[in-house]
Amino acid sequence: MEKEEQLLRKRILELAELSYQRDIPTHTDFLNLNEQTIFHSLARSMADVRQYLYGGYELAERKVVCFLPSYMDENNFVPPVSCLRIAPVHEKFAQSLTHRDYLGAVMSLGIDRCKTGDILLDGNQAYLFCMEDLAEYIAGGLSSIRHTSVSVEIQAFSEISISPSFETIEGSIASLRLDNVLALAYKSSRGKIVPYIEGERVFINGKLAASNSASLKEGDIVSVRGLGRFRFKGIKNETKKGRIFVALDKYC
Repeated sequence: MEKEEQLLRKRILELAELSYQRDIPTHTDFLNLNEQTIFHSLARSMADVRQYLYGGYELAERKVVCFLPSYMDENNFVPPVSCLRIAPVHEKFAQSLTHRDYLGAVMSLGIDRCKTGDILLDGNQAYLFCMEDLAEYIAGGLSSIRHTSVSVEIQAFSEISISPSFETIEGSIASLRLDNVLALAYKSSRGKIVPYIEGERVFINGKLAASNSASLKEGDIVSVRGLGRFRFKGIKNETKKGRIFVALDKYC
């Protein structure tokens, strides 16, 4: 086990124990998919404390793990996450900025990657999710990205209307095996898809996919490093030849 993984495991268990013993809310920083898999592997040993993953919006990939006290549940707990809206000051002269441009500008402020979540692009503006205690610092320090002057505002979650765009894909497969669904989603063959699974690059609801034959269920979010992610919508019907007709939303 690598040292970084050992430290993360120790930190997660410490936060869970602190929440349980003192009956207070605690939380991690943003965890990537690999780190979320580590968290899920520890879930049984933390069964006494309520656990809640939050990334700022329903389909978030990077998430904060929150441990809740006995007197709180997801309905009355406010996660320590803020959303920043980043927009050009002069739209006419704005450059076309990429995810890497936004992330690089934030990192240049001395912000660790673990303090920021997903970045959603919306035309010439973007929404950045970050730890709540850094929101004002980022908003006050970020004034330009590349050669584009930008304004940064802390956005109320009730005012966020953006969601990732997607393409609905439908088709017939022999079974609900993971490799079959991935081949349909990415218009590839099972032979080309299998290395992604064996290379530990496929995650189902934040958990590392265990095998090629893992079965998907309606609503599962599948992320494939290097290819993207999709929501499995489930079975629509079965063909006369016994094949299964399924649908999924592939996010752009």
